[in-house]
Amino acid sequence: MPTLFTSGNIFLGFLAMLQAFEGALQVSAGDYGPNQHFTTAAKAIGFAVFFDGLDGRIARMTNTTSDFGRELDSLADVITFGIAPAALAFVWGVQFVLAPGDPELISHLHRAGYLLTFFYLLCGAVRLARFNVQTNPTPKNPGRPDRKYFVGMAIPAGAGFIAALVYMFPSPVQSFALALGWLITLAIISLLMVSTWRYPSFKQISLSKPHPTIIVIILGAIAFVIWNWSQPVLLAAASAYVLSGIVIRIGGIIRRHRKPRPRATLPEHQVG
Repeated sequence: MPTLFTSGNIFLGFLAMLQAFEGALQVSAGDYGPNQHFTTAAKAIGFAVFFDGLDGRIARMTNTTSDFGRELDSLADVITFGIAPAALAFVWGVQFVLAPGDPELISHLHRAGYLLTFFYLLCGAVRLARFNVQTNPTPKNPGRPDRKYFVGMAIPAGAGFIAALVYMFPSPVQSFALALGWLITLAIISLLMVSTWRYPSFKQISLSKPHPTIIVIILGAIAFVIWNWSQPVLLAAASAYVLSGIVIRIGGIIRRHRKPRPRATLPEHQVG
């Protein structure tokens, strides 16, 4: 059963890449409006993020975890959350930018796009390799011992942010300034994945245990708002998670500097 979910993730990553290429062909034909192929690619990555959270839980619940499953899951993540989002990020946010006056700038922009989308893929692969070889890693800013955390942002979160942004704005980027901002954002996402900052993990939430009624109501409300306002809600959720690690890190630095330092003991003076 877990392997079926992992295979489905590989298919969704393959589908996202094909749809990104189809979208690029549509824009090349002169259609710069909302691109249904980009939307489909973003949806495929989004569903893959959801299924990726299930295969590990199902493996633990059915006691079917194996080394083969872990290796296959990592390979699937490289394809679905590494290669596919990198391709989508380039064709959507860089490839079809209009020249601001100097055609040479577009050439430099494309080279920067190649570099930073590859940088995203490389950081994602490094993040997965580090996750596979480390046991019980400790983030640079440890949190509560009764909570579980990721050391660095997980690659599905980075892919989910890219997918949510494309899903919200399916038309290709044409502004040179927006493309530069997009590449800077990609660089930040990439660095967050290989950082040692603390990111929340939801692995402590058990699906097999009974939950209070309020949690069921909250989950139902979340499903309702996603169903009716999926684009802004998903983008807000993905952005909030990406920013959470930054906020946690900055908050820890502020608290550390505000913590009162112990007063230095005065030297003793001998009398007599």
